[in-house]
Amino acid sequence: MTAWLTVRGNDIVRLLILFWTLPTTLIGLVTAMFWMALGAKARLAHGVLEVHGGKLAFWMMRRGFAAMTLGHVILGFSAAKLEQLRPHEHVHVRQAERWGILFIPAYLLAGLWQKVKGRHIYYDNPFEREAFAVDAMLLKLRTENKKAP
Repeated sequence: MTAWLTVRGNDIVRLLILFWTLPTTLIGLVTAMFWMALGAKARLAHGVLEVHGGKLAFWMMRRGFAAMTLGHVILGFSAAKLEQLRPHEHVHVRQAERWGILFIPAYLLAGLWQKVKGRHIYYDNPFEREAFAVDAMLLKLRTENKKAP
């Protein structure tokens, strides 16, 4: 078999993950096309489609968030903000890969459950807490690296 026809086990796993995540990613792609029709720009970065700017970006910020992940699509306020939030949003990409079509309902139900329990719908959502834990770990590493001689 020639090299270009060789399929490795990792390729098959990656393909299965992409298919498992596809319903959520399709929602992200449709949303991205709508954003782009209203002036947003898109780029591929670190294996996902990042869409930023346009008329809906300010709507997003007025509602209190700077980015949102839908499968392998990340919608954000600006390119700079996406760069800043990339580690956090990539946690959500991995969550979408784990949860597949159940990601959006699970995320929303987790937030609703927190509200029912009298907690914060966003900050106490387990999906966000996992992403915030990565943020905290990266901040700690950066701080330690600045202190090192």
